[in-house]
Amino acid sequence: MPRRIIDISVSLKAGIASDPPHMLPEIEYVDHHMSAPEMAGYMGVPVSALPEGEYAAIERVRISTHNGTHLDAPYHFFSRMNERFTPGGEPSWRIDEVPLDWCFQPGVKLDFRDKPDGYVCTPEDVQRELERIGHVLKPLEIVLVNTRAGSRYGEADYIDSGCGMGKAATLWLLEQGVRVTGTDGWSWDAPFSHTKRRVAETGDAGLIWEGHRAGREIGYCHLEKLANLDQLPPDGFLVACFPVKVHRGSAGWTRAVAILEE
Repeated sequence: MPRRIIDISVSLKAGIASDPPHMLPEIEYVDHHMSAPEMAGYMGVPVSALPEGEYAAIERVRISTHNGTHLDAPYHFFSRMNERFTPGGEPSWRIDEVPLDWCFQPGVKLDFRDKPDGYVCTPEDVQRELERIGHVLKPLEIVLVNTRAGSRYGEADYIDSGCGMGKAATLWLLEQGVRVTGTDGWSWDAPFSHTKRRVAETGDAGLIWEGHRAGREIGYCHLEKLANLDQLPPDGFLVACFPVKVHRGSAGWTRAVAILEE
C-alpha cells in the first residue's frame, strides 16, 4: 500500500533562536579540506596524496539532550512517577528505560493554533477538539498539539509563542491511556515568560511546569520542538519517535515522523 512520510522534526541548527540563549546548540563544521592535514600526517603522506586533497567531513557538536526535536523521559519531570498507582511512587524511568512500543503508535493531532500565546489548555479544550474532529482516544495513541509556536521556530519570539498544556489537561490525556504526547512549542507547558507573570500575579508556585509535573502522578513522555504539524490530518496516521539511547538520560533526540497510508 502506498504511504507518505511527513518529517515532523526540526533540523538541529546553530545560530537561530531555538532555545534560551544559555541553552543554544553549538555546531562546528569541519569540511573535507580542513580534516585532510591530520589524516595525511597520521598516514605519513602529503595532503596532495589524498583524492583532490580531501578527507572527511565531520561536525563537532555541543548540545544538551533537550536541543532539537527530542523525547522527554519521565525522569526529566521529577525523580518519582506513578504516585497515583504506587504509594510513594517509583523511580522515574530514564530515556533508555522507556518502552519502545510507546514510540510507534497511531497519532492524533489537536489543532490549538487559535489559542493565544501563553494560554493554558484545559481538559475541556481537549475534549472539545476531540469532539470537533470526531475522535475517541485509545490507549497508547500519541497526541500531538499543533500550536502557533510551530510557525515561529527559529524566530526571536519562538520560546514565548504558543499555548501550553496544563496539569489537568495532561492528566486527562494520561487517564485515557495516552503515554506519549508532543508539541511544536519549545515546551509542553505554556512558555515560561507567561507562567512567570501568572506566578507573580497569583503567588502560586504550583503553576510552574504544571504539565510536566503531571508525570509525578502518571508516568509519561512528551516530544518537544516538533515541526510541520499543520501538514497532518487530525488522525489516521502513525507516529514513529524512537529516542537515541542515552544511558540514564532525561531525554533523547529523535527523528520523529508521521506515516500516512494512501
